[in-house]
Order: sequence, then structure tokens, then C-alpha cells
Amino acid sequence: MAPVTQPLVVPATGPRPTGEVPLRQAGTLVRALVQLARPGQWPKNLLVVSVPLLDPQSWGRTPLTNLVWAVTAFILTSVLVYVLNDMVDRRRDAANPTRWHRPIASGRVTPRVAVVFAAVVAAALAGVLSTFTPATAWPVGVYLLLNLGYCLGLKHVPLLDVFLVASGFALRLMQGYLATGTTVSGWLLTAVFTLCLLLTLGKRRHELKNSGGTHRPALRGYTVPLTDQLMQLSAALTAGSYLLYLRDEAPLAAHASIAAVLLTPLAIFGLFRYLQLVLVHDAGENPVRVLVRDPVMVANAALWATLSGVLLVAARGAG
Repeated sequence: MAPVTQPLVVPATGPRPTGEVPLRQAGTLVRALVQLARPGQWPKNLLVVSVPLLDPQSWGRTPLTNLVWAVTAFILTSVLVYVLNDMVDRRRDAANPTRWHRPIASGRVTPRVAVVFAAVVAAALAGVLSTFTPATAWPVGVYLLLNLGYCLGLKHVPLLDVFLVASGFALRLMQGYLATGTTVSGWLLTAVFTLCLLLTLGKRRHELKNSGGTHRPALRGYTVPLTDQLMQLSAALTAGSYLLYLRDEAPLAAHASIAAVLLTPLAIFGLFRYLQLVLVHDAGENPVRVLVRDPVMVANAALWATLSGVLLVAARGAG
């Protein structure tokens, strides 16, 4: 009988292929930079900058192209703000039980790498803004200045902190109007501003209840009962502003009365649902997640968007 030959076994302790460790480290760094850019927050730029699409005058190739550039500009601008904020807060975040894992606070992204990343983003933003005129790019500049002050200390001032955050969304909306060349709606701008106050206050309430306000100095100027009252006031102002927009400024022509009957209950229901999620279910930690993941909110928003679209198309056809 022929002897049985044993298969050749390569020792598991041999050297790793050249370049495997650097490639793995590069992949880890890329994932950390993506996390630093917070892509989960980008949808709010699309949603708010695109609000002027409610006006049929913006339904053209050039306005839509400009709108794409406006959304891109605010995404890049917000990424710059996130990097700056995380740089300034890296020591405070490192000591926070819920934020220690952030890329800079955890050490996965060094301050030097963060600066280089910010420079690349700033260069990309400059390229996008080169397609704008100074008269249409000012909301981005004001947003950067406001957030520079926010990151360097204004975020620690109670009440002013939430107004600055809401102002950022109002500036996004202004950028959308400038990009599409449509008339600014004062009541809709007010509704967006007060709605963002509501969402930001919901986040502050969640932080108060779950962390006691130790990680955010501005929370020393809030209490849960105060945030509850401010949220209710913001919701009332949002509803009132939206109703006035439908009555006085919405481009609905003869369909304004029908829009008020059909859209008002949906808008108010959406506000009620958000208050229920925050005040009853303590779901205010991430407003974007609440708006896009809660099935009831999504279904209500989809119905509102569908009816709004049908009414706008009908108004444009009648015109």
C-alpha cells in the first residue's frame, strides 16, 4: 500500500500580506470621517431648502438645478459646523457617557486630521459657491457666522441657543427661495422657524430628563416644565403661521379654501403627534429620526405632501 502523504499546512503565524494593516486603518479612518460628517442629519437640508417647491413658479429646470446646488452648499456648510463643534467640544464629549464615542472625542480622528478634512470640505464648498452670486449666497455666509459664534460660546446661553439653531433653518429656507427666484413667504418662514424651535426644545427636554443637563451648560437655564410650555407655545405659533400662509400667501388661487379644509387637520395632527412622542414617549433625542422613522408621522406627512401637490398642480393648471 502506498504511504499516505500529509497535506502541506501553512503556519497560521506567518506574516500578514503587505499593506493589510494600513488598508484596515484607512478603512477605519474613512468610517470615522463619515460619522464626523453626520450624514444622518443631511435630510433636513433637503427638506428645508426645498420648501420653495410649494410654489409652482419654482418648477423649472433652472430653478431645480439651482436648488440642487443650494442643498449641496448647505450640506457642506453643516459638515464644517459639525467638525468645528466636535473640535471645540472634544474634551467635554470625551467625559460624556453618551458622546464619548464621537470620532474626535474618542481619538479615532485626531485634531490634525479633522482640520485637513475641514479644509477639503471648505474647498468643495468654495467650488459650489462659485456658481452663486453674492446676492444669492449670503444665507450660507450668515449661517457660518452664526454657527461660529454658537460653537465658540453662544450655545451655552439659555434660550439664545435654541433661537440660533432655529435661525439656521430659516436661513436654509431663505437660500431655497433665492435659488429658485421665488417670492419669500413671510408666514411660511415664520412657520418653519417656530417649528424648528419646537423640535429643538424637544431635544433639550430629552437631554434634561435623561442626563440632568450635565453635558450642556445651557440646560441650566431650562426645566422640564419650562420646555413643555415653550413647546406648546411654539406648536401654537407654528399652526397659526401655517394657517395664515394658506389663507394669504399660498399659491393656490381659488383652491385656498379647499386647502385650508384638507391640509390644516393634517398639519395640526402632525404637531399633536410630535408632542405626543416627546411628552409621552420621550422620543425627542433625534428630531430627524422621529420625523422620518415614526410610521404615523411618515404616513401623515405623505398624505399632506400628496394633497398639497395635487392642489398646487390644480392651481397651476387653473392659472
